[in-house]
Amino acid sequence: MKVKVIPVLEDNYMYLVIEEITREAVAVDVAVPKRLLEIVGREGVSLTAVLTTHHHWDHARGNPELARLRPGLAVLGADERIFSLTRRLAHGEELRFGAIHVRCLLTPGHTSGHMSYFLWEDDCPDPPALFSGDALSVAGCGSCLEGSAQQMYQSLAELDTLPPETKVFCGHEHTLSNLEFAQKVEPCNDHVRNKLSWAKKRDEDDVPTVPSTLGEERLYNPFLRVAEEPVRKFTGKAVPADVLEALYKERARFEQAGEPRQPQARALLALQWGLLSAAPQE
Repeated sequence: MKVKVIPVLEDNYMYLVIEEITREAVAVDVAVPKRLLEIVGREGVSLTAVLTTHHHWDHARGNPELARLRPGLAVLGADERIFSLTRRLAHGEELRFGAIHVRCLLTPGHTSGHMSYFLWEDDCPDPPALFSGDALSVAGCGSCLEGSAQQMYQSLAELDTLPPETKVFCGHEHTLSNLEFAQKVEPCNDHVRNKLSWAKKRDEDDVPTVPSTLGEERLYNPFLRVAEEPVRKFTGKAVPADVLEALYKERARFEQAGEPRQPQARALLALQWGLLSAAPQE
């Protein structure tokens, strides 16, 4: 399984997942279809489906044009508001694309119909991959727009049950601002400090910070650390959902007080990631 990381729009990511034996490919969150099709052609793969995490414009805007250019293409997701949806998926449903298994995980909170996708191959040394959209990002998570903090906590808890080696491919490049907030929450957390230093270097080099791993996220992502004493102390709350809700409020204040996000990777067309690779390759 190979993942093409494709920066688009201001700070979004769309992805092309390639099954390397059959050369079958699946796209995730198509925002710029012509760019996607350029990469599909260059890779010499057969695009068979689109997995959309949620209905927001910057994650689904390319579906109608792509469906027009590729008649019969399956456009899959959990929300009927997704553009050009051909089939609505259910929580726990499993799909198969060549040797790649896909488990659909309903993760409401950011939107009521947000779906994350867990991908793996049997008898393969590569770690599995999670396409988390706006449910989970590097060192952060999406805003809770259509659900309660309790729902978002349950969604993150669902993702947190996945193996620690799982590669996390999120929907946006917000890593720097997320880590700056994480440092405010836990100023003594060395994992946050080290990851922030690393992310600043990536930003200087105009290189994406995805993927991370779930194991790493548990060390520095405050939204996955709501049971940890330093995070509870920062929020003044004890119940996990209450801690999460307080973190959302504090992050909103932090963002209002700070400078606008500086999107990364605008100039990059696409990066090729083997799921075991330490660095992107052109």
